Amino acid sequence: MIAKIIHARSEIMQILTVDVGTGTQDIFLYDSRLDLENGFKLVVPSPTMIVRQQMQEATRKRETVLLTGVTMGGGPSHWAVEDHLRAGLAVYATPDAARSFNDDLDVVKETGIQVVSDDEARQFEGKATHIELLDFDFSRIQQSLQAFGVSLSNLAAVAVAVFDHGDAPPGYSDRQFRFDYLDARIQAENRLSAFAYRSEEVPPIMTRLEAVVKSARGLDVPLVVMDTAPAAVLGATFDPELSNHHRVMVVNVGNFHSLAFRLGPSGIEGVFEHHTGLIDLQKLERLLVSLADGSLKHADIFDDHGHGALIYASKPLSLNDGDFGVAVTGPRRNMMRNSSLNPYFAVPFGDMMISGCFGLLAATADILPEFGERIQQSLHGAGGSGTPPWELA
Repeated sequence: MIAKIIHARSEIMQILTVDVGTGTQDIFLYDSRLDLENGFKLVVPSPTMIVRQQMQEATRKRETVLLTGVTMGGGPSHWAVEDHLRAGLAVYATPDAARSFNDDLDVVKETGIQVVSDDEARQFEGKATHIELLDFDFSRIQQSLQAFGVSLSNLAAVAVAVFDHGDAPPGYSDRQFRFDYLDARIQAENRLSAFAYRSEEVPPIMTRLEAVVKSARGLDVPLVVMDTAPAAVLGATFDPELSNHHRVMVVNVGNFHSLAFRLGPSGIEGVFEHHTGLIDLQKLERLLVSLADGSLKHADIFDDHGHGALIYASKPLSLNDGDFGVAVTGPRRNMMRNSSLNPYFAVPFGDMMISGCFGLLAATADILPEFGERIQQSLHGAGGSGTPPWELA
């Protein structure tokens, strides 16, 4: 199939990239004929925000709700379901949809959600408001682009990023489980693109990534899936101010999670991840300084209800002289606007909101090498600077 794609589309190659966050889903269509700055893009409400709106409308109308589909991101949609239940209204969910709220279905049932089989769900046809859960809706994106006269007739691949805690065993912290996963991936392959997979190679423990694969059934092109935080950081490094340095630290201040990677010639030198809602500027600065000098401990963040920290290289990163310092990206990056660390606000190819999409594009070049040369030419130019040192480890 891939050989046919390359032959048929040697002149034009499109890659659809979709970075699914809590507030927005950021969509960029790579077209090999265009400079990246001219690529078509959409920044629209995230799937969980769309479900939240649908749930709120059902609550207002006092309707019974049936949730079907696959495991997707929670947050706003989960809170809307809780509000619906508190209003004394019923919520039914098929098992895969119910796991959007907790991987343990017994815990889901304790919240008041009634878990029903796919066969049982059919009895609610015409009797309940049906809401389908999924993080990736190719048909909707395709229709949105077509409404503006943009065809996907030369689509060669699709890449989607979501945040995945993973399926922690009963009684095991999902925060620790995610950090165990991050550690294992970095130990196995120390590069940001190690967090991207071909659809058929997704680890079974990464249930949200697997759900994206299920949602994309019917695609006749390769699919790459990736974790959102490494995608955003990788994308940010294509800002020329960062790509000219061998050691940098990039923090992605997201709506729900803030994650910083310390990067150098050996690859990933250190990483931490915390919940954005539990930090302020002063705490974030302390964490970044500690990550830079290598003193940050896992317990410093985990015991503060964050995910944790990992240090892989003992050589400190100077934040004041010699090294680059701190670069920041993400939808809540303004938290660092008045930081004493004097951070650099990365703008890869002129658009911070699409950083994750550029990271997805770079990872696709690595994961699908049949497309790598053309993508790399677009990312770096025909005579560009090449792959960043932390992606060569």
